[in-house]
Amino acid sequence: MFLKKTQFPRTFWAANTLEVFERWAYYGVFNLLALYLTGSQETGALGFSQVEKGMVMGIVNAILYFLPVITGSLADRFGYKKILIIAFAVLSSGYYLMGQVSSFAGVFLTFFYVAIGAALFKPIISATIARTTDESNSSVGFGIFYMIVNIGGLIGPIVASELREISWSYVFIMSAAAILLNLIIVLIFYKEPDRVQTEEPFMEGLRQAFRNIYIALKDVKFTLFLLIIIAGWTVFWQIFFSLPVYIDQWIDTGVIYDSIHGIFPGFADAISTNEGTILAEKLITMDALFIVAFQILISRLVIRFKPINTMIAGFLINAIGITLAMMTRNGWFLVLSIFIFSLGEMSFSPKVLEYVGRIAPKDKAALYMGTYFLPIAAGNLFAGLLSGKIYELTADKFVMLNKEVARWGLDIPAISESFSQNDYMQAAAKGMGMNVAELTQYLWLNYNPPLFGLILMGLGVLTCTLLIIYDKIIFRYK
Repeated sequence: MFLKKTQFPRTFWAANTLEVFERWAYYGVFNLLALYLTGSQETGALGFSQVEKGMVMGIVNAILYFLPVITGSLADRFGYKKILIIAFAVLSSGYYLMGQVSSFAGVFLTFFYVAIGAALFKPIISATIARTTDESNSSVGFGIFYMIVNIGGLIGPIVASELREISWSYVFIMSAAAILLNLIIVLIFYKEPDRVQTEEPFMEGLRQAFRNIYIALKDVKFTLFLLIIIAGWTVFWQIFFSLPVYIDQWIDTGVIYDSIHGIFPGFADAISTNEGTILAEKLITMDALFIVAFQILISRLVIRFKPINTMIAGFLINAIGITLAMMTRNGWFLVLSIFIFSLGEMSFSPKVLEYVGRIAPKDKAALYMGTYFLPIAAGNLFAGLLSGKIYELTADKFVMLNKEVARWGLDIPAISESFSQNDYMQAAAKGMGMNVAELTQYLWLNYNPPLFGLILMGLGVLTCTLLIIYDKIIFRYK
């Protein structure tokens, strides 16, 4: 009986399969991107500064979340299948090209090109799920879809992590190949779902989309809500923008390997490097693992609470999790912190859209919900800025090391293509009479990199405080 009520057409499953491989490709690159951009050049990474990393990731990802305003209109006018084919052609070539360039301008432009492809894809798949479900099965259908999103986001980075130990270029080839597989799937299995055909000129549809945003933002109280949660999204995005670099620079992941090796040596060897450490992206991916395992349970637990209260608690727990991740150098404490972070994400992320739908005037609910992406886009932009100069000033190991090298008066060549970050670290350690591990601990104690985590905690507390004021005084939503 359950299967009869919830059976879905072939296009529904085709769309979910496309989503798996698109998320596989995207997060396979995105989870590792901060490390690729800033890592030591002799490993195949690019050796960019934190500021350059923040600009690439923040600006481009912000554009990605804004572009569906335009690309959604394209899909409605020209058809889902045609735009999907274009999207996959752009994405596959874009991922490949990202692995072929090494200059700041080259990486920025190729990642922007990838963002265009992702923005073409994003609105079509959610629309396909909506059009291949009905009132009897939409809840189950979207539940399957969101689970699929996290499964793709879990598998992609794990495979990419293994490949980057061979060569960084393989990461981008993997993503390009995953999208090529999607191109085959859409050609063979994807059938254009029933949709309202429109003869409206594209530019008129686009103007109407921006008019709708303008109408929603004329509601000052609603705009204030969107502005408040930008800070919460800014904190959230640090799990991709700053935490991978922080783990790579500061956290002792060898303790995780040692503990697991004592019980399951084969498994420990399979997930570790030759040096007996766990790569940062594998630990970051545990966020997706926790969501796949616990999202249904958390959703059931919070269903009895007001959306605004769940959001406030979620943003706060999220901030606590990422702050705790930066408080010690212990790898197991990091894992616990990522679990706490994921609990916050599972609490606030689904509730934001629900809250927008509830506070919107009943005749404008869809119009207001169409602005949901704006604080996410702005959060990406500010997350990039925060993970750039602010991270550099408060937590970047090599900025701190430069100060110590100058203070000690050591004559060490500057970091360059011929003298990598690892070379610089080893030369500095030797000059100071330490090994690399001892020098890292010395910098930790003398420069206090957890300060960056406290800044994130401050932003999280600010978000929650303003939401409480908004709810109790400004909006008075019950």
